[in-house]
Amino acid sequence: MSEEQGPYRVAFLMVPGYSQLAFSSAIEPLRMANQLSDRTLYETLLVSLDGRPVSASNQVRTAVDAAAGSEPPVDLVIVCGGVDIEQQSSRELLGWLRRLARRHTALGAVCTGGFLLAQAGVMEGYRCTLHWEHISGIYETLQFPGTVFASELFVLDRDRYTSSGGVAPLDMMLNLITRQQGIELAEAISEEFLHERIREFSERQRVPLRVRLGTSQPKLVEVVTLMEANIHEPLSLDELAAHAATSRRQLERLFRRYLGCTPTRYYLELRLIRARQLLLQTDMPITDIAMACGFVSPPHFTKCYHDRHGHSPSAERRARRDRLSAGPPAITPAAGTDF
Repeated sequence: MSEEQGPYRVAFLMVPGYSQLAFSSAIEPLRMANQLSDRTLYETLLVSLDGRPVSASNQVRTAVDAAAGSEPPVDLVIVCGGVDIEQQSSRELLGWLRRLARRHTALGAVCTGGFLLAQAGVMEGYRCTLHWEHISGIYETLQFPGTVFASELFVLDRDRYTSSGGVAPLDMMLNLITRQQGIELAEAISEEFLHERIREFSERQRVPLRVRLGTSQPKLVEVVTLMEANIHEPLSLDELAAHAATSRRQLERLFRRYLGCTPTRYYLELRLIRARQLLLQTDMPITDIAMACGFVSPPHFTKCYHDRHGHSPSAERRARRDRLSAGPPAITPAAGTDF
């Protein structure tokens, strides 16, 4: 990008319930690029569907510069997603994204924002990513077959830039700045933010298994990896031991020593975690969720879920619907503050 072309203009669509951490990780590198270069390399503006302030998932309320469709011409629009992203879809929003795509405006997303891009149909034939908790639900419901969802931290595919949540957008934007301005500036920004290195797109979202388990026991890591890959049709303890070339007794000792539970209990926890993700993020029938997570019957699933969470799967789903229908809590301005 040459200096004669002027600043690269980036608009951030603030979706209600957006992740403020993901948004800040995306916009701050652009500010720092201007500061370190002593030039306006990037211009940013905030957009909401109706032009009104938007509350993040932490209830911080943010004013915006324009309503979707009334913003000045921009080079890139980044959709900032967060909790309950499926509830934020609307005909107006999806139509606006499609119009941007027809005008060949580059499109991006952070956290769960890629869901809205896929729903608008502007990710057909592209690779993209979003927060790992939501990818499993999309695969289970066979949504968006024309889009390849990857588990990388971020994906830069032609004029589509998508990132998972947390601080991963920082790495996505640093890679974008590297493409446009050079590695020296990107590395200087990374140092300013005490970011030890610029991660590459090929790195996966989730913390490596051996780090999450807090142990380097190779047999234990191998068995948990097998468990995570076989949620739909759980393997028996004997099968797990055979795959890991160890004995059932040795597996039980490893799980008790390093994880404080039996292999069976740990496997059940993995399946219940997946089931809760599907309950909260999809409209799959509870019977289908039970089958997808390896339970022999819906009553068995309900009993295990109740034992773990203190309420049934149907109660979990009803509580979520009640929260959504109630809307965000009222925000009381601090004394002397105008909104």
